[in-house]
Amino acid sequence: PAPSAPPPSTRRSARSPCCAPRHASPRRAASAFPPSRTRSAWPASPPGAPPPTPSRCPGAPPSIRTWCAGWPPPSAAHMRSVGVHQGLAPVLDVVRDARWGRVEETIGEDPYLVGTIGTAYVQGLESAGIVATLKHFVGYSASRAGRNLAPASMGPRERADVLLPPFEMAVREGGARSVMHSYTDTDGLPSAADESLLTGLLRDTWGFGGTVVADYFGIAFLKTLHGVAGDWADAAGTALKAGVDIELPTVKTFGAPLAEAVADGRVPEAVIDRALRRVLGQKAMLGLLDPDWSPVPSALDGADLDDPEALRGTIDLDRPENRELAREIAEKAVVLLANDGTLPLAAPRRIALVGPNAAEPTAVLGCYSFPQHVGVQHPEVPVGIDLPTLRDTLAAEFPDAEITAVRGTGVDDGDLSGIGEAVDAARDADLVVAVLGDRAGLFGRGTSGEGCDAESLALPGAQQHLLDALLDSGRPVVTVLLAGRPYALGRAAAESAAIVQSFFPGVGGARAIAGVLSGRTNPSGRLPVSVPRGPGSQPTTYLGARLARASEVSNVDPTPAFGFGHGLTYTSFDWSDLTMEAHEAPTDGEFTLALTVRNTGERSGTEVVQLYLHDPVASVVQPVQRLVGYTRVPLEPGESRRLRVTVPADVASFTGRDGRRIVEPGDLELRLATSSTDTTMTATVALTGPVRQVDHTRRFHAAFTQEG
Repeated sequence: PAPSAPPPSTRRSARSPCCAPRHASPRRAASAFPPSRTRSAWPASPPGAPPPTPSRCPGAPPSIRTWCAGWPPPSAAHMRSVGVHQGLAPVLDVVRDARWGRVEETIGEDPYLVGTIGTAYVQGLESAGIVATLKHFVGYSASRAGRNLAPASMGPRERADVLLPPFEMAVREGGARSVMHSYTDTDGLPSAADESLLTGLLRDTWGFGGTVVADYFGIAFLKTLHGVAGDWADAAGTALKAGVDIELPTVKTFGAPLAEAVADGRVPEAVIDRALRRVLGQKAMLGLLDPDWSPVPSALDGADLDDPEALRGTIDLDRPENRELAREIAEKAVVLLANDGTLPLAAPRRIALVGPNAAEPTAVLGCYSFPQHVGVQHPEVPVGIDLPTLRDTLAAEFPDAEITAVRGTGVDDGDLSGIGEAVDAARDADLVVAVLGDRAGLFGRGTSGEGCDAESLALPGAQQHLLDALLDSGRPVVTVLLAGRPYALGRAAAESAAIVQSFFPGVGGARAIAGVLSGRTNPSGRLPVSVPRGPGSQPTTYLGARLARASEVSNVDPTPAFGFGHGLTYTSFDWSDLTMEAHEAPTDGEFTLALTVRNTGERSGTEVVQLYLHDPVASVVQPVQRLVGYTRVPLEPGESRRLRVTVPADVASFTGRDGRRIVEPGDLELRLATSSTDTTMTATVALTGPVRQVDHTRRFHAAFTQEG
């Protein structure tokens, strides 16, 4: 078989229609695939290369789906300097239902994307001497109806092919030294009690040698929530036997109840000795058992610890280099979902800035940022960091414009009384910028975050009413979303002059969005999660099999408004000259493709080339397509670059009928695409030879190389 003939050129730009069919040009926004997810930038380096090292601004980090790859690790080093030995991150849960509140903490809905960004994150922490903790192992994000801590409905194949691969990659390539078990009850077996998972798979098969820590109160939950332990001692013994080494956040079951159970013979000392060896070994590696170890972190060397007031202001985690990193991440992560040519704005005279997040400083922060996690409980304490609002940054970006800011409604209060004022402001302006989305919080204190699940993917409160009223004002509406999850936008998906999506982009977020609106920044983000067309089609992701797609036998259409991987830019690109070295390869071989990408626009920009695999006939049901590689290609106007892609047969592997991971012979399609809904070139290839069994040592990546 030969590659399908691509058109002479395929051009795409930000003026493409927003709701395009599969072969049209518009793309769905992703936080830079990594440059996130995060999210929302996709990484800069080819996945086949060693993943770059990430770092974060500790004061108010972007959400994980906003991170970019290729960062230096200054912030991780700063964490180490103040005595941080272990980070309870990254979150490697693959999004299965966007109603789940912790979507904002995830990297995205694709296991390969989650694995590559998560592995880069792990390498960044571990390179600074900080123990990275992979969580939540495994299945937490597959909870029924998107409810936090609900039972998970997943079969062994979904678990093996969708939820486990990011952990495999982060253990093997990232060198993670800790794993946190999930709260999940899967087919009646809680993860904290699952010896086949925590010992059989993680340690005996993957060779993990670090520590397993409990998710907070997870061991006690074996008694109180799961009902598989009769008392605290039983819970402790069950978790230790399964492979949990450390109880978090405090000692409850591993204290007196465990000591009594050992004394009366209910729990063997051997399981305690095993956990103790792992914990002490890790402490020794960190230097915590050295004779000269001091609990005083290096950042306080020489300081007078008896004078707390003298210590104030001596440690700065919000340094200029961290600010610069936060700016870079946020700019790469902003996703332009749709644009009719209104953006970039050309010196607008009057702007109506409307919406509950237009003048809210914390609208750029996620639920576990310090101001939203702890600061909200102490409103009298200053935030302590500079958090400009979008109102502030737009005023700086357009100093000659008259900007009228109107709240319109709250994030979730349902208040309709301010919508009339918002419409009046819109009619008096040349342009409307509607800033909508979420308020991050915990356990019901927000619309996004842990314990803040959603019944549907409609915008919270009365925000859709506000948006529809603005669309009726007769003025062009640029819809800006500062949110933790994707939301259905109703008629605004098609009627907005432009749509800009950002997933809690951190301290640099408001300036980054203003830069995209003005054109100072050319957007390059891609969607790590699909944006739904309607609010009630969950659970669904782009990874669905054929039965998960729209059909004549159901009146519910799960087709997204903007699919995974989509994102527009202010320039245009041509893809051409697809070639292949061979059209057949054995099941232990590889394919090599090459193509040319050219910037045909008038300004510099970054194209994100995505590679999807389609297996038309397999022994078990497969997703219609899945991501197996990607690369970011920065190009100046008129510049072109030749890309070579090496695709190992291993990336076509899946879990077969007998539970073994296999590579099967047969035809495959390698789809070079700008998103999961926009295939640009397709190469039809064939694997030959016998069925081949593979394991966790398989090759994970389709590797991209770029030639000038």
